[in-house]
Amino acid sequence: MNFSEIANNRQSCRSYDNTKAVEQEKLNAVLESARLSPSACNGQPYHITVCTGDTAREVARATQGMGMNKFASDAPVQIVISEKPYVKSAAVGAKLKHNDYRSIDIGIVSAYITAEAAAQGLGSCILGWLDSDKIKEICDLDGEVRLVICIGYAKEDDKLRAKKRKDIDKLVTYK
Repeated sequence: MNFSEIANNRQSCRSYDNTKAVEQEKLNAVLESARLSPSACNGQPYHITVCTGDTAREVARATQGMGMNKFASDAPVQIVISEKPYVKSAAVGAKLKHNDYRSIDIGIVSAYITAEAAAQGLGSCILGWLDSDKIKEICDLDGEVRLVICIGYAKEDDKLRAKKRKDIDKLVTYK
């Protein structure tokens, strides 16, 4: 699959086949893509925690406050992305330029994870509604949890939905 095909076929999966495990080689490919993703000063100011089994179910429950993300419990893999400190050069740049490079880098690594998951035939969904303190406890983390990404196979009846996006002329300006 080329990148345009990945972009057209990737969607937030909210219906996982809880009977089908993710093969280790596919998970390894997803994690290798994450490792190769760009970040400010190549600092990678985040940590990736891969949760499976009972730990994945506990993390999923920590994303389900107020009735949100009920589908997460069916995903066999939960990837937790937590913050780590900047490298010195990125910290200086962030301070001088008033820019939150860490959040940008976490967004980029999340995009790489979900794109490679799609290339591997896996569904994914990025969750920002979560209980950071609870997930930190479950995963024994010291940095704030910023995102959880569900990974698994979509159920067979989870069909590709039409993309609802802005028209290109409302999104892009040439100068």
